[in-house]
Amino acid sequence: MDAQQRRQIIARRLGESAAPLSAAALARELNVSRQVIVGDVALLRAGGLDITATPRGYLLPRPPAGVVRTFACRHRADQMEEELNAMVDQGCTVLDVIVEHPIYGQLTGPLRLASRYDVAQFVARCRQEEAAPLSQLTEGVHLHTVLCPDQGAADRVRETLERLDFLYR
Repeated sequence: MDAQQRRQIIARRLGESAAPLSAAALARELNVSRQVIVGDVALLRAGGLDITATPRGYLLPRPPAGVVRTFACRHRADQMEEELNAMVDQGCTVLDVIVEHPIYGQLTGPLRLASRYDVAQFVARCRQEEAAPLSQLTEGVHLHTVLCPDQGAADRVRETLERLDFLYR
């Protein structure tokens, strides 16, 4: 298979998948290196395909089904897992984290965390890579875009974050 055929397969697989696909998994499937996949994704993006990179892999954005809300939060770095679990426990998906950087402006990190398992994997990867959360750039202040199945779930997220004293006022 040539490079163009491989990129068509990558685009098709991303379009068919509801979950993120890692570069390593695509590389195994296509019998190439992870770096070849990273390059292919860059070329697909340059060609106009809207590919999002998440901590768990690549995906094509889909229109959200449900209620999308943004919550302004503030907490210590060691409370990140508790905050994220408070949102996914209500049946919601934490789509991203956003901080306002004094030099770069708005920085957004895609998350796509929908379960305690996803949260645990994300937190473990942060520890493994010794990576600080974006909120550390802004003294813990950050936003989360959250997709909830309905308004009741969004209300429960707000109530839970408020009870935990994570809502920024």
